[in-house]
Amino acid sequence: MDVKAHVRRVEGITRWLGNKLGKLRPELAVIMGSGLSGCVPPLEDSVSISYADIPGFPQSTVQGHAGTLLAGKTKEGLGVAMMQGRFHYYEGHAIGDLAIPVRALYGLGVKKLIVTAAVGSVKRSVKPGDLVVLNDHINFMCRNPLRGIYDSRFGKMFTDMTEPYDPVFRRETLKLCKKLGIRATEGVYLAETGPSYETAAEIRAFAMLGADVVGMSTVPEVLVARQLGMRVLGLCWVTNLATGISSARLSHQEVVAQGKLVAVKFQKLLQAVLSLPQVRN
Repeated sequence: MDVKAHVRRVEGITRWLGNKLGKLRPELAVIMGSGLSGCVPPLEDSVSISYADIPGFPQSTVQGHAGTLLAGKTKEGLGVAMMQGRFHYYEGHAIGDLAIPVRALYGLGVKKLIVTAAVGSVKRSVKPGDLVVLNDHINFMCRNPLRGIYDSRFGKMFTDMTEPYDPVFRRETLKLCKKLGIRATEGVYLAETGPSYETAAEIRAFAMLGADVVGMSTVPEVLVARQLGMRVLGLCWVTNLATGISSARLSHQEVVAQGKLVAVKFQKLLQAVLSLPQVRN
């Protein structure tokens, strides 16, 4: 990959967004997963930008991903950028291109990132409708967005991953879930490339590796964010039991439908998380 071209592309997107947003400078970004684009909490002085209008920005092609960047401020004054839809390796994007949105937002001043995702559960005890606060992940994509496009402006080449998900954010979010009556647990996310769902044999193997939930995204964004030194919170809603855990056939329509069912709870939780002093400061 042409590193200089990648850097120019990121910097161009950052400049364009900076001009579009004016004085608004987000400090925190949220990436919304499948079916969760409508869970945006109230924002003041908001600006909505279609991905299609951002020069050089990747485009989302998946149902349930609105393809809109929404920026504004919470009532407490926290500048927030909400990505209503993400990009996936299975869509045909180069793995390095998955780094572009996070790096561009960092250039605007974003230092904290919340990644959300719809996931399948590898454990019968973690049921559809449950929230999983990520405490670790397994990159079974066997690909890394940091490979081949190193530039010192993006952080160190060799990124420490001892705590990919911020322990303070995790602890405070679990407290909020208890307060809001949301069934939640911590867990490990296993990322694979997709777009086909996993076989029953693969799910058994993933469980032996220590996975709690499985999905087709999230990890590339977290790798990029951690290289930049961002603090990361991972929130996953369980939409289904994985293949072999349940006899039901899987479909993306089910994922989107389940996202709509948890939308109200998720919006309340996200609004509460954004109000946390530990997140704002």
